Amino acid sequence: MFDFSTPIDRHGTWCTQWDYVADRFGAADLLPFTISDMDFATAPCIIDAVSQRLQHGVFGYSRWKNDEFLGAIAHWFATRFNSAIDKESIVYGPSVIYMVSEMIRQWSAPGDGIVVHTPAYDAFYKAIEGNDRQIVAVPLSKTTEGWSCDMSRLEQVLAQPQNRILLLCSPHNPTGKVWTREELATMAALCEKHDVKVISDEIHMDMAWGNHRHTPWCEVARGPWSLFTSGSKSFNIPAFTGAYGLIGDETSRLGYLNTLKGRDGLSSPSVPALVAHIAAYRDGAPWLDALRAYLQDNLTYIAQELNQAFPALEWQPPESTYLAWIDLNPLGIDDRALQKALIEQQKVAIMPGYTYGEEGNGFVRLNAGCPRVKLEQGVQRLIAAIRSLS
Repeated sequence: MFDFSTPIDRHGTWCTQWDYVADRFGAADLLPFTISDMDFATAPCIIDAVSQRLQHGVFGYSRWKNDEFLGAIAHWFATRFNSAIDKESIVYGPSVIYMVSEMIRQWSAPGDGIVVHTPAYDAFYKAIEGNDRQIVAVPLSKTTEGWSCDMSRLEQVLAQPQNRILLLCSPHNPTGKVWTREELATMAALCEKHDVKVISDEIHMDMAWGNHRHTPWCEVARGPWSLFTSGSKSFNIPAFTGAYGLIGDETSRLGYLNTLKGRDGLSSPSVPALVAHIAAYRDGAPWLDALRAYLQDNLTYIAQELNQAFPALEWQPPESTYLAWIDLNPLGIDDRALQKALIEQQKVAIMPGYTYGEEGNGFVRLNAGCPRVKLEQGVQRLIAAIRSLS
């Protein structure tokens, strides 16, 4: 019913991944597997809904707090996660990272510590340091069972009075870890015990694979909390801008909304973003389910090819996301040499693991959200680059 295999030329569309790859990698003629958007057209139901809205022709100031938008969000959480949310707790924002940054400002002071699991999404570092807060890293450990957090070490960090917020990535980017309900409940109890507030970035919530199930933070929350997300990753609509979330307590919620409207003047939403989210959450489930199957096949392909070429890797697809977090440490490959080979010899752009912090050394992050024909080229070029250094 849906075509994910036919490539779409994104050149000349002001596309970050394709048109501006030189900004990060220093060369413009690279095949990119970088920023986490996908090379697929969005769901037909979204295209139809936005097209119909465009025909109206008037695009004035608008409001996000309407029954259609709030109802669509509640419907999605109920049908996808069996989670009943309070629509009164919903807030809007221009992006998840804006919302994260604003809650960091509201819930902490300059110099305070913000706890993150590392390796971490690179925008987390920027949001923390850009607000004059301190990054407090709690490294995840890689085991044969996947990625794990040492909860005793986490508690030691949370117990330090200068650490005011746990900034959670759920599911986790870049490792793809899906936090179990038990892990989340443990973290919630520890944060309550040590008076630490929680900001949960759940933008990858729709992309958990196999038997892994995403649990929204609101299901386990204790104490002050906020959950921020968007349909932008799942339905490939980040260019519309627009995100939303839940803030548990009324005082924090009103503080956020007053800042959004008063200080920042951002309370009038992107109308295409509202229309797109409503269409996605009401009618987009069949498309998303087909996409999920395609992405899982892509990740399986990566595993098959890498492990056939380099059995020592024993690489397994992640528990979530379409971002392949590939541990090359067993091969002893130098990160910088690999990037040089990828860019100069293979003409391909793949994110180096050190982008996500010290714990990312020896890894690469390959975006598998693309037609298979493109992915095949990228994986084979990665294999060729590794072999050139072995």
